[in-house]
Amino acid sequence: MALPLAGKRVLVTRAKGQASRLVAALEAAGAQTIEIPAIAIVPPSSYAGLDGALAALKDFYWVIFTSANAVKVFCDRALYAGVHPGTFGVKIAVIGVATADAVRDAGMKVELVPPKFVAESLLHELRHQVADEHVLLVRAEVARDVLPDGLRAAGAHLMVADAYRNELPEGSGAKLREIMASQTTIPQIITFTSSSTARNVQTLLDAAGVKLNPAIVLASIGPVTSATMRELGMKPTVEAKEATIAGLVEALVEHFQ
Repeated sequence: MALPLAGKRVLVTRAKGQASRLVAALEAAGAQTIEIPAIAIVPPSSYAGLDGALAALKDFYWVIFTSANAVKVFCDRALYAGVHPGTFGVKIAVIGVATADAVRDAGMKVELVPPKFVAESLLHELRHQVADEHVLLVRAEVARDVLPDGLRAAGAHLMVADAYRNELPEGSGAKLREIMASQTTIPQIITFTSSSTARNVQTLLDAAGVKLNPAIVLASIGPVTSATMRELGMKPTVEAKEATIAGLVEALVEHFQ
């Protein structure tokens, strides 16, 4: 029995070091993967906000993480400062299962994961639990304002701590131009796992002078990423029902069956 993605070349655009789960799932379905990261995870302009939040961690009622990257940096800075987050009894909320797994792997308890893995769903779950409470939001330096604006409107005393930045990786533009130049290497599928990957892929394409062949299947991990893709003129062919790596691969498998 043929695998559902057998013979399909798939461009994986996740950050270096974060693509392995997606690559493994795609290859298990028969795909040939091409890894060209559209994102590099780098330190924020300053750790002052995050370090200050860690020093005052006992004052927060909720700590919110928007990604596994935010969890990792938070824990690394806590270790550096000699702070043990698990001992403070703060409630932790996250957007999705990957972030929840990162929190649990760090030895902390997850109090809240919303039914849909987007900021709007998390805000809906939290809006009646944050009034007059001190809330820490740990996230990327540049991110949507849905959560901070909504939390403040719900009465939270909010502190936003930048944990990392997303940048364009060096060399990815040249690699993208190279694979797009030949029918034997051009991908039949491109995966987009965040709004940042969508924006950065478009930037890389523009810099390389490459226009996407309309026959390429553009696969989005969820509605927020899809909205960004549409803003950039890249209409998603496939959107995951659940905003997870497994959901993205499942959507591709269903599309080609």
